[in-house]
Amino acid sequence: MKYLAAFLFVALVSCGTPETPKAYVTSQKGGISVIDIESKQVINDIDIQSSGPRGIGISQDGKYLITANKGDANLSIIDRVSGKLVSHVEVGKNPEFVRVFGDLVFVSTEPASSGKPPAQNDHAAKDDDDDDDDDKTPAQIAVVDIKSGKKLREIEGGPETEGIEFNKDGTQIIVTNEADNTVTIHDLQSGELLKTFDVKPYGDRPRGIKMSPNGNIFVSTLEHSDNFVVLDQEYNHLQTVDTGKNPYGVAFDATGDRLFVASSKSKLLEVFETEGFTKLKDIPLEGKRCWHFSFTPNNDELLLACGRSDELIVVDTNSLEVTGSIPVSGIPWGVVTYPKSIGSLDDVR
Repeated sequence: MKYLAAFLFVALVSCGTPETPKAYVTSQKGGISVIDIESKQVINDIDIQSSGPRGIGISQDGKYLITANKGDANLSIIDRVSGKLVSHVEVGKNPEFVRVFGDLVFVSTEPASSGKPPAQNDHAAKDDDDDDDDDKTPAQIAVVDIKSGKKLREIEGGPETEGIEFNKDGTQIIVTNEADNTVTIHDLQSGELLKTFDVKPYGDRPRGIKMSPNGNIFVSTLEHSDNFVVLDQEYNHLQTVDTGKNPYGVAFDATGDRLFVASSKSKLLEVFETEGFTKLKDIPLEGKRCWHFSFTPNNDELLLACGRSDELIVVDTNSLEVTGSIPVSGIPWGVVTYPKSIGSLDDVR
């Protein structure tokens, strides 16, 4: 039945029928689930022909989906409409976070990571799905050309690089490095290290990183100190703001007036206004391990991937209330949409 649905979808698109908005969700024990945003139904499953997908991105033109596959140390490049595999690209050990910029994919890899779950150490312990080796070997950010399917170069990050962001004019890449508590800023083309921001005076374990729509500030969540830091355009500290437990995914809304933070251990989606970062609301979540999220293309809803409850939670961004849940099996990790929209893994540049 799912193959018939996929065939009909391709046929409709090729005939010029307007495409309804879709969400694409990676599951660590599966592939990509395709969700019709209007009906809130899973309408197809895409076989990425690799194992352990986590990070997911979508090309600027919407033609390709890209997943980072931990099990095989590669990327899958998928034709979005047909769901067919275009190519696999080897990128390095333990690829995790994917960001697309122009025709390039940037993916964090962790050559020092063993892949073993961390020892549980009270509040400082990471989620049992994550690696936590604290090895100081620098991570590498692999740079892949989507159209040619070739790895072009690597940018050396810090140990255990997690989040990736770009500055407003696209000349710099900003990465969060968990194991040495730094945010490092690099020249996008050369990879040269331009600046290091030490988060230790403000907290522990930088993970999510996001630029405001106007490019004036950056926010990085500090997972093990239950807060986030606000940095200016020159990556100087402006403010530290408390959150619930274990904040990870972070994104501004399209206007830049509100900031959304997923605090997984508190089972909250927290909403802040961005003038002074005063809390607007805590949205309670029943889901477990809710890390990454995306706004829908019309910005009226937010879709939150909750890996340990096998679901996508739906939040109304006007009322700031949970309105539903979409079952997605296999430990969902990341979510993006087409048409492209803002989220913890994507933006609309």
